[in-house]
Amino acid sequence: MRLLPLAPGGPSRGNSRHLPACRPALLLLLLLLSGCLGASGVAAGSRRPNVVLLLTDDQDEVLGGMYVPSALCCPSRASILTGKYPHNHHVVNNTLEGNCSSKSWQKIQEPNTFPAILRSLCGYQTFFAGKYLNEYGAPDAGGLEHVPLGWSYWYALEKNSKYYNYTLSINGKARKHGENYSVDYLTDVLANVSLDFLDYKSNSEPFFMMISTPAPHSPWTAAPQYQKTFQNVFAPRNKNFNVHGTNKHWLIRQAKTPMTNSSIQFLDNAFRKRWQTLLSVDDLVEKLVKRLEFTGELNNTYIFYTSDNGYHTGQFSLPIDKRQLYEFDIKVPLLVRGPGIKANQTSKMLVANIDLGPTILDIAGYNLNKTQMDGMSLLPILRGTSNFTWRSDVLVEYQGEGRNVTDPTCPSLSPGVSQCFPDCVCEDAYNNTYACVRTMSALWNLQYCEFDDQEVFVEVYNLTADPDQITNIAKSIDPELLGKMNYRLMMLQSCSGPTCRTPGVFDPGYRFDPRLMFSNHGSVRMRRFSKHPL
Repeated sequence: MRLLPLAPGGPSRGNSRHLPACRPALLLLLLLLSGCLGASGVAAGSRRPNVVLLLTDDQDEVLGGMYVPSALCCPSRASILTGKYPHNHHVVNNTLEGNCSSKSWQKIQEPNTFPAILRSLCGYQTFFAGKYLNEYGAPDAGGLEHVPLGWSYWYALEKNSKYYNYTLSINGKARKHGENYSVDYLTDVLANVSLDFLDYKSNSEPFFMMISTPAPHSPWTAAPQYQKTFQNVFAPRNKNFNVHGTNKHWLIRQAKTPMTNSSIQFLDNAFRKRWQTLLSVDDLVEKLVKRLEFTGELNNTYIFYTSDNGYHTGQFSLPIDKRQLYEFDIKVPLLVRGPGIKANQTSKMLVANIDLGPTILDIAGYNLNKTQMDGMSLLPILRGTSNFTWRSDVLVEYQGEGRNVTDPTCPSLSPGVSQCFPDCVCEDAYNNTYACVRTMSALWNLQYCEFDDQEVFVEVYNLTADPDQITNIAKSIDPELLGKMNYRLMMLQSCSGPTCRTPGVFDPGYRFDPRLMFSNHGSVRMRRFSKHPL
């Protein structure tokens, strides 16, 4: 099936904002507008609901939102597509060697993504536009000719986020773009091709759209009309801004405190530019919603807005990046509207991006018991259902990356670190490999993390008393609770499908057997980190 060409005309320059949700300051889980009955209540002869998933790149939300199972683009995007934790889809970083869009991923995981199920088993038209996975288009993995199973329309960016001078795969055929704003600015190109799809799609089948913008990822190139906005905006000076990460993993402790004036100016400028790029996303959403309303599809369409991972700007004196275990890197916005959802609600339930796939399949009426997904459907939460069981914890896991050689711009640093900019402050390392249990219950709001390094370093935070995660309480917390959290972490790191949804430490049905923490030889049993995923 041929993807439609771009719609004629340049980008919108209007100032109206129909969805304030797309501004950088976002709420927890905001359920906008009301609609008709959802999938389980569709009347005979009625068409199943449509779904639109809007995915930004590196948009944090520390004040509330959804958790990601890995604070990095490719593993997190793989979790969205598969509904699985990284240890089950085996994408561990942004490289082909880390299974990012590798041939192994294409063979094993792509046929079982939720869009593939929607297309092959549910009869949905499926449309993709934007950034897919960081290594998509690599010559060693099929190049731009590769179109993943399950997509009716494919309009994918080669490799990582850009705004100009990029190449797209249009159903397997390369199209190069230059640096002319009116025809090449990627966020606007995605908006135009999405509107084309809505104009020319079949009206006899429901549709799923996934629109994945480059914003607010670096290089933070805003549209011309927005480059002078937010001139008085600076990165938030919260309690963990520009402070030393005491009693934290060595990678955090190596950050230079206080940061230099040049580093602070750099991160403030980056923060400002990130907001500027999001204004074009705001335009995209406005156009999309108006078109759905014009065609009469809005009341039968669920719209999800989220991001792949968070971002930090100066927290614990780390200038800019993601990859860390803290809330600012693992929390992202989640906003939803659609049929059967009441207006202006906020939910504090513990949700993760592994839940998006099951939720969308549930909307389509697919039997989730037929999948191997680790996540859960959010439909009971979205519809305000009472008397249902929900999880109290989620898993976060990350495998660190480092350079094999010394960074020539930072000759004093040894090999094994990476992302050492600015001022040679490193954001990642080989042994920045960790796994965490993020727990929320009526009485506890905890994060328990272990590192795969020589120290077997542990970090624990009580986020009720310490929402900025300044004080590591690993050495002062009740040892019995520490043991339970360690055991729960081991269980989650080996879980698959239904076993990822068993009762957590603070749930009534939880059972703790200390004997399971020991091997047959009496030594303490430790988690295993995957070193060779392929």
